[in-house]
Amino acid sequence: MNISYNWIKEYLDLDVSATDLAEKIERTSVEVDSVVRPADGLKKIVVGHVNSLVAHPDSDHLHICEVDVGDDQPSQIVCGAPNIAAGQNVIVALPGSRIANNVKIKRSKMRGVESDGMICSLQEIGFSEDVVPKEYADGIYVLPADAQPGEPVFGLLGMDDSLIDLDVTPNRGDMLSLNGTLRDLAAIYDQPVKLDQPAVKEAGEAIADQLTLHVDAALAPQYRMRLVCDLKIAPSPMWLQIRLWNAGIRPINNVVDVTNYIMLKYGQPLHAFDYGKFAGQDVYVRTANAGEQLTTLDENDHDLDPKDIVIADGQAPIALAGVMGGLSTAITDQTHTVAIEAAVFEHDHIRKAAQRHHLHTDASQRFERGINQAGVQDALDAAAQLMDELASGTVQTGTAVGSNQQPDPAVIPLTLTHVNAILGTDLKQAQVTHILESLGFTVAVDGDQMTVTVPIRRNDIHIPADLLEEIARIYGYDNIPVTLPTGRMTQGRLTPAQRLMRATRHSLEALGLNQAISYALTTEDKAKMFMMRASAPTKLSWPMSVDHAVLRMNLITGLLDDLAYNAARKVKDVALYEQGRVFYREDGTDRPSEEEHIAGAITGTLMPQAWNQPAQAVDFYQVKGIVAAYLQDMAVNGEVTYVPNQEMPEMHPGRTADILVHGHRIGYLGEIHPTIAKQFKIGTTYVFELNLQAIIEMPKQEDQYDVISRYPAITRDIAMLVDDEVTNEQIVNLIEKRGGAYLQSVKLFDVYAGVKVPKGKKSLAYTLTYQDKHATLVDDAVNQAFAKVTKRLEDELGAEIR
Repeated sequence: MNISYNWIKEYLDLDVSATDLAEKIERTSVEVDSVVRPADGLKKIVVGHVNSLVAHPDSDHLHICEVDVGDDQPSQIVCGAPNIAAGQNVIVALPGSRIANNVKIKRSKMRGVESDGMICSLQEIGFSEDVVPKEYADGIYVLPADAQPGEPVFGLLGMDDSLIDLDVTPNRGDMLSLNGTLRDLAAIYDQPVKLDQPAVKEAGEAIADQLTLHVDAALAPQYRMRLVCDLKIAPSPMWLQIRLWNAGIRPINNVVDVTNYIMLKYGQPLHAFDYGKFAGQDVYVRTANAGEQLTTLDENDHDLDPKDIVIADGQAPIALAGVMGGLSTAITDQTHTVAIEAAVFEHDHIRKAAQRHHLHTDASQRFERGINQAGVQDALDAAAQLMDELASGTVQTGTAVGSNQQPDPAVIPLTLTHVNAILGTDLKQAQVTHILESLGFTVAVDGDQMTVTVPIRRNDIHIPADLLEEIARIYGYDNIPVTLPTGRMTQGRLTPAQRLMRATRHSLEALGLNQAISYALTTEDKAKMFMMRASAPTKLSWPMSVDHAVLRMNLITGLLDDLAYNAARKVKDVALYEQGRVFYREDGTDRPSEEEHIAGAITGTLMPQAWNQPAQAVDFYQVKGIVAAYLQDMAVNGEVTYVPNQEMPEMHPGRTADILVHGHRIGYLGEIHPTIAKQFKIGTTYVFELNLQAIIEMPKQEDQYDVISRYPAITRDIAMLVDDEVTNEQIVNLIEKRGGAYLQSVKLFDVYAGVKVPKGKKSLAYTLTYQDKHATLVDDAVNQAFAKVTKRLEDELGAEIR
């Protein structure tokens, strides 16, 4: 929320700069995003009076204007704005001036005609498109008639003010208004503040004869209306327009602008209806009926939900309560009578309606956070009186009240001893009482005991701890004594699970992969892909978008999205991993269980081309090697096996394997199915995903190092013919199992299947390495062990030794 520094100074006598004030607010109340003075960076922009204009001889839309800019001689300026006219006061950027985006204006020629400067629109001097009045959105801005030529425009447009952007937290809805901010600043700077409240001049008929309200108090605890007749719709005066656009609101007309102004000042959202467009004199506050529709002021159509609160006349809804009014009763130039609505709506309904219809407005923001329920009538009266003054209206006698349920103020007990014990201070009773009373609280003191009555506007204060926070921040966090903690200290350290997860990142990065972080929310289709176990999807009730509506049940799809992002930008060689949680939910349960996973995705080449080796596309064995090296780094204590998997529809049926430890599946690896690669618009890609939670929980090897033997090794080569169905893993497992105590390693060095090998057979050749770590091996010991292996291969696998 932008709040004007000059507006604040109309009520408080402050001798600090806007920057210092913002710093004080940030340290005491709420965060401040920025302090901006719109005129900063601009220069030599003045008022100009258009004396006359003629059409440009070489253009169908340009005009040659004679403009008085306060100099002895008028300036000649070429302008293409469609609304330029003689007699206007306009914004002129003189030669050598700086306008928005640090653009410098020079003397120039436009189609052969000299132009001494530029006649500017509001956008060209830094105004946002969203706040420019619609009648000037496509042209130049016309200044008031009393503006003096040559006078700088910054003061006329409110650009010499400093705008403090408050980032108001949800619990401090009272600070979404000038009055709420003033009350806080008055306490911070220990100054009195008197907020003005105009007296309403009622001169019309009794409102009871013209309007009847029917309100469900459960939906709107307070609902009031006033009528103002005989209005003359016109642009608002300059001071009011400045207040609005400095707060980020577009000026509309003198009626709508009054409702927005009162919202900024009081924090009370109002809405002005064209009373002449009501169907009858009855107004209803109810929930929407099935099938009802509403066209809102932004000209969008909405199918109403039965949970939406609507304002309706005798025929149909005319507003989405607390969010946005309806187009059918909008204020127009033909409006003569206005019904002003001031209400308190049930905040949960407003929040959900704003989300449901994607209408997050200034009004809904305030109703969601809570407004001053004791000030509804004051805001309504102030709006009616201001419309009387600015639109020459006649305020009808009385207020129509549909409901009036005000909450009781919170009454909280507190002791001085408790205050000092918690804050670590030595405050006196008078100090604490003064701080609380400066915030508008009422304090009754009885010895050490205080009874604090909190005003209704502070709906964030409920318990003694809330009062302690108020005392601490007004007293000043900087003034609270600094103390060191006492007692036994616990040394901070990572848990075993945290250490392993950190080691996971180090291991995979050392293996050539880069870390990626993806959204935990995805689409339902992507959530159901690459699943390691059966699970029901977990859907969000109020998703940000359809692309982030379901909790993920795999990490692979997020990585594939990252690969697609890179591929679209011509990056073909990508190796990524992600560590994160997936969310599984059993049917019939409300909450999902969370499980740590680790996944990787590689496309292109893992080892790029070098001078001494060609580039090789990633394949199954490279990814298997990465997984094997990772499991070894994690000290997985158990037999790791890889079993073909043809059941996952998203994976290539002939190039996918499950990863088992002691027979228990902990993940899978392989190539994604070509149709999936085409769906994600990526090339051939290999992936793996592991249940990191299972790896964390399984037993680990105590020692991962081995003593290097000082004695020589002996090798034996063996070649054999085996059936095509016999796998390398079967042969290696058998050799390692039967190879004896001195067998150190088994390596496959040749595979052959061709014309010289019988059909259905293949030739495999291995090198077996034997070594004794404590003595020199003799050939007899190796020969005996080698003979046992040979016999087992023949007996168990039907191998023919060559």
